[in-house]
Amino acid sequence: MKPMNSPNDNDFGKDQQKELFERYENIDKIAFRKTLRLYCKRALWVAIVRTTYLVKRLFDIGTSALLLTLLSPVFLACALAIRRDSPGPIFFQQKRVGRWGKLFSMWKFRSMYIDAEARKKELEAMNEMNGGVLFKMKEDPRITKAGKIIRKTSIDELPQLWNVFKGDMSLVGPRPALPSEVNQYSLAERRRLEVIPGITCIWQVSGRSDIPFDKQVGLDVEYIESQSLWLDIKLLLLTIPAVLLGRGAY
Repeated sequence: MKPMNSPNDNDFGKDQQKELFERYENIDKIAFRKTLRLYCKRALWVAIVRTTYLVKRLFDIGTSALLLTLLSPVFLACALAIRRDSPGPIFFQQKRVGRWGKLFSMWKFRSMYIDAEARKKELEAMNEMNGGVLFKMKEDPRITKAGKIIRKTSIDELPQLWNVFKGDMSLVGPRPALPSEVNQYSLAERRRLEVIPGITCIWQVSGRSDIPFDKQVGLDVEYIESQSLWLDIKLLLLTIPAVLLGRGAY
């Protein structure tokens, strides 16, 4: 004999069916609300990212313009020292890789003899930088007398303030690499190209050239994942004692 359903059981089944029908009747409204919520979250995220970039860019423009003005006597003294020390141009222009692989011309005070690039192949076997991507020598014979001083004090990097003012670089960010170096990057190492390169960075204030290349990449990725205006200001302040001490600068 089949069990008979009680009136309460029938009412419960009808309630379930009613709720189910109402849910499907309103499916378009529910989908619209969820889609709208998704687009609002996306728009908010884009606004936050763009605002952060705008604040960083305004900070770069203002600070670089101020430093270019205040340091103009240093620029003049450095130019005279380079001119008296060795023949050749005062400034050195070199193609570097910026954000998303875009090439730009990076400026430095010339610290090497004018035939430095031609002599580099003769010295590649004496590379002291672990990893083989970067080329560094503590006693590089291509460096001039004045060049040793301006490299030790990082004065040779000051013309990059013009790159910052133009927007090719930022005050803080991974150091811009040569195209030949980027060609040797692994997929993980190419994460350095996700942001605008900078004059100073985490590993610049933590040992500079004494830090192996793979460790440099790790510190750059750490910066990319946690960058903020306050972190930039902190790294800029830490750059001052790092430059004065000159540890890892060669």
